[in-house]
Amino acid sequence: MARREQPTDQPADIQPEAADPQSEPAGRPGLPRRRRKPAPTAEQEALALARRAVDLAADKKASDIVLLEVGGLTTLADYFVICSGTSERQIGAIADGVVEGLRGEGSRPIGREGSPTAHWLLIDYGSVIVHVMAAPERDFYQLERLWSEAPLLLRVQ
Repeated sequence: MARREQPTDQPADIQPEAADPQSEPAGRPGLPRRRRKPAPTAEQEALALARRAVDLAADKKASDIVLLEVGGLTTLADYFVICSGTSERQIGAIADGVVEGLRGEGSRPIGREGSPTAHWLLIDYGSVIVHVMAAPERDFYQLERLWSEAPLLLRVQ
């Protein structure tokens, strides 16, 4: 007995599309394939880390928060987060809040310099450096002026 071919909507010379390596296999025939999101780049991860540090500093009531993109000017870091606290206790709380919040998300600092009694704390995450300063020290060192060629990405008053 001869096997009967089922009619198709496509002419015989058209081949079905090759499977896309970026797609997941379809769960059921007839459903579109889902595309996987590409993995974030190191630059995207650094920016997300910097923005999260800004949010965590704002949660601890830091004032005059600035996010600078310094990657085009130096190899020290890609982003600087600069913020102010009004007292030694608040400077310590801001720094601790950033460290604890980012640690909870899987990011650990490479180093931490300074102390609340020195009125300046620096937290180094490699691609992101967070500066927490008292207002007089911030006025004296003027990091924003020193890095004035860096694009200002965010300012929270």
